[in-house]
Amino acid sequence: MFLNVKNLIKSYSKSKPIIKKLDFSVKKGEIISFIGESGSGKTTFLKCLAGLESTDSGLIELNGRVLNDKNIFVNANERKIGFVFQDNPLFPHLNVIENIKFNLTSFNQSEFSQILKLTGLNGLEKRFPHELSGGEKQRACIARSLIRKPDLLLLDEPFSNLDSNIKTKIREETSRIIKESGITTIFVTHDIADTFNISDRILIFKAGVLQQFDEPVKMYCNPVNCYCAEVLGDLNQLNINNKTYYIRPENIYITKESRYKAKVLKSQFVGKEYKIGATVNDYSWHFFHNQPLKNDSDIYLDFNKKDLLEFDSSCSTFFTN
Repeated sequence: MFLNVKNLIKSYSKSKPIIKKLDFSVKKGEIISFIGESGSGKTTFLKCLAGLESTDSGLIELNGRVLNDKNIFVNANERKIGFVFQDNPLFPHLNVIENIKFNLTSFNQSEFSQILKLTGLNGLEKRFPHELSGGEKQRACIARSLIRKPDLLLLDEPFSNLDSNIKTKIREETSRIIKESGITTIFVTHDIADTFNISDRILIFKAGVLQQFDEPVKMYCNPVNCYCAEVLGDLNQLNINNKTYYIRPENIYITKESRYKAKVLKSQFVGKEYKIGATVNDYSWHFFHNQPLKNDSDIYLDFNKKDLLEFDSSCSTFFTN
């Protein structure tokens, strides 16, 4: 594997480790989304990878080179890891070219020209940060990382400060740049749309523990527990023969008659369709429909049993706490 992490432990106090025995591997060229609740240790883990934080124990190996173990700690400037922060830090007194080349002792001019073309910065070389849009600043930060030929690129909430009207475009551009450059990337985000659109695999983290690591479709359709299920999208709860199950909104449909009689509460337009809120056997459900439904109207809903999700008994209280 290109990146290998084994038994990684990191704590700021002995009684409360923020990362607990983290194990996973990444293939060369993969884009991995790393998601979890605030305070779960996502950014701390990126800093451990980059050498900006020490670890308590465990192994970090990148491209066949050990960066961390019980005897080795490679300094951040020697790790061949690029780090793009959420606030796009560029030196305000330097133009685009000067920011990208900052502190480089040498570089290949043809490769530099190719990176400018790849990141769409041609024609912007002499502009200063205050003359750039949010997306242009982000691309300059990525170019600054790429010119250093990193083995690994770390992106920490790179789209969080962008306006919603340009976020999708910048996300697609960033994905294209990374894929065309072939650089292995770990991408921290809280936005599930970002996760599904840019990732080859998703790593879900909670309370310092890896919960699930798999391809986006498998994660969404077959979450290993209720936390992973809720992180990746809405769920509706139901009871069948005294057992609790869950169903995704998109797997529910209107039918002429069924055991699931629903009363419509609200119709919300969400783009191409409407998100309908309804009560079903004292549970609140959501599903999608191609037109709005009248409030307080009665309808019947159904689904295919193969789409039901079942978790252990602890999940029955997880969604109500």
